[in-house]
Amino acid sequence: MKYVDEFRDAEIARAVSAEIAAITDPQRHYKLMEVCGGHTHTIYRHGIKDLLPDQIELVHGPGCPVCVLPMGRVDEGIEIAERPEVIFTCFGDMMRVPGSRGNLLEVKAEGADIRMVYSPLDALRIARENQDREVVFYAIGFETTAPSTALTLQRAKKEGIENFSVFCNHVTIVPPVRALLDSPDLRLDAFIGPGHVSTVIGCRPYEFMPVDYGKPCVVAGFEPLDLLQSILMLMHQLDEGRCEVENQYGRVV
Repeated sequence: MKYVDEFRDAEIARAVSAEIAAITDPQRHYKLMEVCGGHTHTIYRHGIKDLLPDQIELVHGPGCPVCVLPMGRVDEGIEIAERPEVIFTCFGDMMRVPGSRGNLLEVKAEGADIRMVYSPLDALRIARENQDREVVFYAIGFETTAPSTALTLQRAKKEGIENFSVFCNHVTIVPPVRALLDSPDLRLDAFIGPGHVSTVIGCRPYEFMPVDYGKPCVVAGFEPLDLLQSILMLMHQLDEGRCEVENQYGRVV
C-alpha cells in the first residue's frame, strides 16, 4: 500500500536505527516524549524501543482524550444519561471509563437509554428518529474529532432538529503540553508531535516549545519509519544545538 509499506521496511529501519546510535552521546540520557497515543501504539506494536540505544528513553504523553478526561466530567455524563427523557449517545471507549460512582455501561445495565455510536452523525440520526426524546452526544477528543462535532451541530441547525444537543468535552493539545513543560518534576529533552492533530492545526501552534521552553519538536506520522525518522531528526537537533519545530509527516501535514 502506497505511503504505508515503504514506511515499514525493516532494512531501512535498521539503517535509521544505526544513524540514531551513531549520533547518540553515550554519556548522556535523552528523554523524548511522544505526545500522541497513536505513536505509543506504534512504539509497542513494532518494537521501536528495541531499535534505540539505551540512552534514549521514550516518555508517554497525554495523547488519549479518554484518559485525560476528569472524573467529574464522567459523573456529569452519567447524570445526564440517567434522565428518563434522554437518549445518551457516546463512543464505545467511553462506556467503561470510571466515574466516582460507576461507569456508563453499569448505568445502561440499570435501565438508562445509552447507545454506542461511531460518529456524531449517528447520534443525529437517532434524534431524527426519536423526536419525542432529547438525544445527547457525549463529545470527546482532541482537534481531530472536534470538526465532526461542529459539522453535526451545523447540520442539526440546518435541518431544524431541536431535540439534539452535545455534552462537549473536546480538549486541545497545547495546554496539557504546556502544563508538562511547566512541571518542575518532569525533565524532557524534546517532543514527538502528534501527526493527526497537526493535519487539522498545522505545525505553527507548537512554536511555543522551542520559543518559550527551548525544546525541539518534530511532528511525526504513525508508521515505524515515521517514528524512527522523527527521533533521528530530534537527535540531530539536540546534537547540533538547534531548537525548532520540524515536520517529518510531510506527506500529510
